[in-house]
Amino acid sequence: MAKILCVLYPDPKTGYPPKYARDEIPVIRSYPDGQAVPTPTGTLGFKPGELVGCVSGELGLRPYLEAHGHELIVLSDKDGASSEFDRHLPDADVVISQPFWPAYLTEERIAKAKNLKLALTAGIGSDHVDLKAAAARGITVAEETFSNSISVAEHVVMTALSLVRNYLPSHEVSNRGGWNIADCVSRSYDIEGMNFGTIAAGRIGLAVLRRMKPFDVHLHYTQRHRLPSDIERELNLTFHETPEALVKVCDIVNLQLPLYPSTVNMFDEKMIALMKRGAYLINTARGALCDRDAVVRALESGQLAGYGGDVWFPQPAPADHPWRTMPNQGMTPHISGSSLSAQARYAAGTLEILQDFLEGRPIRPEYLIIDRGNLAGTGAASYKLA
Repeated sequence: MAKILCVLYPDPKTGYPPKYARDEIPVIRSYPDGQAVPTPTGTLGFKPGELVGCVSGELGLRPYLEAHGHELIVLSDKDGASSEFDRHLPDADVVISQPFWPAYLTEERIAKAKNLKLALTAGIGSDHVDLKAAAARGITVAEETFSNSISVAEHVVMTALSLVRNYLPSHEVSNRGGWNIADCVSRSYDIEGMNFGTIAAGRIGLAVLRRMKPFDVHLHYTQRHRLPSDIERELNLTFHETPEALVKVCDIVNLQLPLYPSTVNMFDEKMIALMKRGAYLINTARGALCDRDAVVRALESGQLAGYGGDVWFPQPAPADHPWRTMPNQGMTPHISGSSLSAQARYAAGTLEILQDFLEGRPIRPEYLIIDRGNLAGTGAASYKLA
């Protein structure tokens, strides 16, 4: 019997289950690159479209796990040495956590987790796990690659349009009963003709570029591995050797790169100063890619016309985090990859990985980050251990 420790965000304040806005969601059978969607065996423990990413939703895992004699502990209290998470961690065989409500598996916590064999991300992005420490201990790290990539890409497009068109302040004018057209449009522009650039063009970054092309923008990108020439021609992409070269020419810059030591605070005062005055910065990757206070200062000075995204550091962000109140921002809690549509896929993928792991079958290579002490699968292409 295995003990599975699952950390999920709290239930809705209005109660669980919520009243759903729709009766069904579209069925997605494969991802844009041809990768199959999750294929767990047996019956799902939820109906697609239900809220399963919160504590009461339990990712729909309980029916399978209890039927096979495993113990499932689901909680949201994850921070501090006296948390429920830390109390259960020492004898947990599997830890499941979401990027939206991450249980940070630090080197110190991994040292205490003597039984830990699998660190599983429900979603994509495993930087809340100390990958070097996990590799040294032989802990498998996995995530549901591509499960919510399109969800995040859609959020980026929404954020870009909201910032450039000054939608959020204008919506508030309407809510307050006003009709201040001049005030609203004094910061509103068309996105058509702008230069849009993404730093990293992996699954999410490329999906963003594809969705931005119909807006008749000029598309730019930079990343370690250049895209195939046929994709560059298809999207009329301009490749830049460095992020610094890209930000100098783009009106909108989208961050889609992983977080590792060399990218922490990549967008600091110096990098932001290279950007066009009045550029927009969008970050749905990781909050720590940006220097918190440098972003605030850039918005206050007008160097940035807007900043939008849904990632913070730490998560959840404290109530006094300055990104909540800085001007010309379009911040949300970390929701881009946790739509009900995305939850159906990453919950099914979590079940698939658990079934393979607990029943002694290999985990799909595209789901692997660390395997047998080394970066593997998606991890080898996306992460560094130093």
